[in-house]
Amino acid sequence: MALGKLKKKRRIQVILVAVVALVASTALIGYAMRDGINFFRSPSQIAEAPPGPTEVFRIGGLVEDGSLVRGQGETVTFRVTDGAASVPVSYVGVLPDLFGEGEGMVGTGRYIEGTFRATEILAKHDETYMPKEVIDSLKEQGVYQAPDAEISMN
Repeated sequence: MALGKLKKKRRIQVILVAVVALVASTALIGYAMRDGINFFRSPSQIAEAPPGPTEVFRIGGLVEDGSLVRGQGETVTFRVTDGAASVPVSYVGVLPDLFGEGEGMVGTGRYIEGTFRATEILAKHDETYMPKEVIDSLKEQGVYQAPDAEISMN
């Protein structure tokens, strides 16, 4: 009978060690990924509830017509809109070739003192591509227009 109690005690110890190891590994993975997860926000969401200056997130929408200012030093400024709200953006660096006014974009950065300070800017891949998050945001505001897709079967 003492042998049965010993086996049961050993089994409980092994289960407890496994649970502690699982919790510890989950905590370590979450800690390691904290900088790799960037939430997407539309300009309307930022206007409603501005994020803190330490939070890194992605913003997307259309580059507002008439807002793109180049050649003022190294910083490029523009406004990104989803039709309901606009957010000023500043970026230091070279913009992608397909970047322009009225075009879709997604940027990664922080919202500091009323301006989104981008560390990375992505533009559409071709004439008809737009990121899914941007399309969803524009559809919510009722301003999305599907591109005229001509498909030829050659």
